[in-house]
Order: sequence, then structure tokens, then C-alpha cells
Amino acid sequence: MSAAPVPSNVPTSAGSIDRLPVSLPQLAEKKRLGEPIVMVTAYDYPSAVVAEQAGVDVVLVGDSGAMTVLGYPSTVPVSVDEMIMLACATRRGLRTPLLVADLPFGSFEASDQQAIETARRFIKEAGADAVKLEANGVAAERARALVNAGIPVMGHVGLTPQTATALGGYRAQGRTAERALDVARDALALQEAGCFSIVFEAIPSQVASVLMERMEVPIIGIGAGAATDGQVLVFHDLLGIREGVGARFVKRYADLHDEMVAGVRAYAEDVRTQRYPEADHTYSIDPVEFERFSAEVA
Repeated sequence: MSAAPVPSNVPTSAGSIDRLPVSLPQLAEKKRLGEPIVMVTAYDYPSAVVAEQAGVDVVLVGDSGAMTVLGYPSTVPVSVDEMIMLACATRRGLRTPLLVADLPFGSFEASDQQAIETARRFIKEAGADAVKLEANGVAAERARALVNAGIPVMGHVGLTPQTATALGGYRAQGRTAERALDVARDALALQEAGCFSIVFEAIPSQVASVLMERMEVPIIGIGAGAATDGQVLVFHDLLGIREGVGARFVKRYADLHDEMVAGVRAYAEDVRTQRYPEADHTYSIDPVEFERFSAEVA
């Protein structure tokens, strides 16, 4: 599937101007050449622009946006309309990364037709290049139907947040031989269904290493060790935009939450002590015009 039209309003850096839109064949070629694939989540225009200028390969509008930007306690409540709104905003901030959108809980499980109709909305309305769905018993069947309908699909195995309750909570998966085999079956089923890529989340690195020998499509890891073909982190986790330590696999590259709080607190203090605004922050009027204005008011 061809990439969505390149937006003209995206601020660019020298690096992004030279880059062509990332395609599915490019990702497959990166796997073949052993070039790591960089993927991040993004949920709005500003974060998409950051991802664009940073030169990432893939942007995922993850249903994790339910928690990071919409304030839900989990990914389950987020609706298709809300996800499409986030995907549209993200699309407007991207030129080159491949844009993948999560199909939220309840939007694809009922039937192949439901999955196709939901996915088509993300492609047509939001300009997504592909969709992602989590392994949940019917995922391989739905993925096959989507691929047959011409919609590229990314799979997701291991810790699948939409079904975290059934998995015992937000915890690593595949830590027993039986559960590791379940992850392996899910991954192979999604690959056989035609997924162009699969996310491995929160599984032992040894298990991921063994599975990589059987995987023919690019595998993106998040808490799955270094053997995968690429890595993904949540935007708000890697930049420290939200409170809390985060999962074990999260590495913070900045602590923006504290800086944002400090900035707003300093602004509030300046307003309350009348240090803001100063003369530099105000506009002036020509003295003659002001004299005419004053006369008219009087």
C-alpha cells in the first residue's frame, strides 16, 4: 500500500527533507540487512513532528494513548472515534515514518467484516499506512481477513494490554515453558496470516532469541531483549512526560514532566507577583493614534 500524501505543514529538519517515506519493503530490507528499526508511539501533531524530526522509521498511534493523553485507567475504554482523532492529528505531523494505528478493544473481534470496516476507517479517514491488532484468540483469523482485503497488518504478542486482565495483569509473559509456547504459537500464527511485522512485548529475551530463528518478518521488541529487528517505546515513557517509573524495559532519555511542572509553576508565580507581563511582552500604539482614540473615548 502506498504511503499517505505528504503533509505540507510539517516543520522539517535537514535530515527529514532528504528522507523518502518509509515503506513495507524497506522494513523487510532492514531486517535482511540487520539494520535496527526505530519505532515510537505518538498521539498528536506535536509528538508526531518530534518523531519526524528525530528520524524514526515507524510511528504507532497506540491505544496506550488512552492512558497517556486521554486519562483512561487502561486501554480498554478508548473508542474507535477517539483513536481515529488521535491518528488524524498524528498523520498531520508526519512526512516520512510509516504510520501504524492500533485497532482498539472491541473493534475487530466480533467478525472479519467488523475488523475490515474498522481498519478501513483508519486507512481512509486518518491516512494510516497499516493497522495493528493484539493476539487474543481470533487475531490471526482477523489478520488474514484484513490482509486479503488489502490492508497491511502488524501483529502483537506477549503482553497484550487489551487482554491484560486475562493474562494476570501488566506482567511479563512467556516465563514458563507452557506460556512461552503460547507466545510462539501466537507469533507464528500471525506471521502465517500475512502480518508484515509483529511486536514482541514483555517476554524473556531468551525466548525472543529462540523465536527470532523462526520469524521471517520484522520483529519489533518492547521489553523483549536485543535480538529483535527493532525497538519501540511509548513517547511519554522515553521522554519522562508522565509520572511514575514505568515498566522495567523503559529507559528514560529525558525528564520533561518535572521541567513542564517547573515552567508552569514559574509562570504562575510571575503572574501572581505581577512580574509578567513586562514591557517586552506588550504592544504599543502610535502616540497620534492613541490621542485620537482617547479623544473619541472621552
